[in-house]
Amino acid sequence: MKIEYDREVDALYVRLQEKFVAKTVEVDEGINIDFDDGGRLIGLEILDATERYALSDIFNISTENLFPENVRHRQAPAA
Repeated sequence: MKIEYDREVDALYVRLQEKFVAKTVEVDEGINIDFDDGGRLIGLEILDATERYALSDIFNISTENLFPENVRHRQAPAA
């Protein structure tokens, strides 16, 4: 996942996958969701980000449970 903020246009983009955007859906004024050609979510764009959120909220990022339990402990197959 990649989070980008463009100060010049005051836009925040949360990218889940690096893929070609096939479709963009505006779910609310200034909030767009991008999908790939298979209908899978690629990213979320928020325009006028600082009118909606404080910069301290935008850049206060935390992560939890990065990997599902079955992936975290998976071992490489024996050779």
